[in-house]
Amino acid sequence: MRKSKISPLQDDNSSHREDWLDVDALARVEITSEQQGYPIESALGAGQGWRASGPGKQTIRFVFENSQRLRRIKLQFVEPLIERTQEYVLRSSSDGGRTFRDIVRQQWNFSPEGSTTQTEEHQVDLPNVDVLELSIVPDTKGGSACATMAQLRIGAHPRRHAVAAD
Repeated sequence: MRKSKISPLQDDNSSHREDWLDVDALARVEITSEQQGYPIESALGAGQGWRASGPGKQTIRFVFENSQRLRRIKLQFVEPLIERTQEYVLRSSSDGGRTFRDIVRQQWNFSPEGSTTQTEEHQVDLPNVDVLELSIVPDTKGGSACATMAQLRIGAHPRRHAVAAD
C-alpha cells in the first residue's frame, strides 16, 4: 500500500489572514462620508475602525478592477454607549453596478448593558462580483447615532494546502 500524510484542510469558517482579499490593491472604495481620524482604511486593516461624519444612512461601495469570486464577508460593529437598532444590507453586482442582488439584510439591537458587539461572517458563493455594496442605517428609529464599523474583511476562495510528507 502506498500512503502519504497530508496536512489538515483549513475550515472554511476560519479567519486566516491569507484568505482575505487585499482590498486596497484590488478595488476603489466609494463612501458617503467618514469622520476625520476614522477612515474606511481603519476598518479594512489594523486600526480603530470607520465612522461616518454624521447620522443617517451610509453607503460603502467596493468597485473591483477585475471581477472577484467572493466566498465570505466578515463584518464587526461595536456600540458600547447608545441603545439602538441598526440595519445593514450587503448587495453585489456583476454588471458594473447597474443592478444589485441582496446578499443579506440584518438588524441588530445594541445595548450598553447587553450586546455591544455584533460580528457576522457570511459564507457566500458569488462568482463574478465587480461591485460590493454595504448600506448601514445606524438607528432604524431615526435617532442621531452615526454609523460605525470596527472591521470589514472580504474573503476570496480559501486556500487549501495538502502537503505530502515522509
